[in-house]
Amino acid sequence: MAKLSDELLNRIFTLQRQLARQIETASAIEWQLLDRYGETEETIAELNELYSVREKLTERFTGLNNILLRILEIQPVAQRAMLDLLIQTIERTQENLDAAEASIKEVKGNWNLS
Repeated sequence: MAKLSDELLNRIFTLQRQLARQIETASAIEWQLLDRYGETEETIAELNELYSVREKLTERFTGLNNILLRILEIQPVAQRAMLDLLIQTIERTQENLDAAEASIKEVKGNWNLS
């Protein structure tokens, strides 16, 4: 197996946990908005935004898992290009998490949701 540092593995697992929480939060807020206010002209943009946030985060979660598994299966050592791809994926994932958090906070604030 390609040996990854504990620091890198911890970073990946932290991102996976953050992705899972944000996907869960986006789903919960989407449900609250739909339950309280329904699908109306006023809510449709935010409902679409939350759906988009969930989709992007799900793609990041899947992508991060896939690249990690590929690297772990490579013998005897992962190629530099694969490790670079992993680092880029981690960076893009963090950017998506930050953007998702901002979008979720905005919707929550706009509709006084918790």
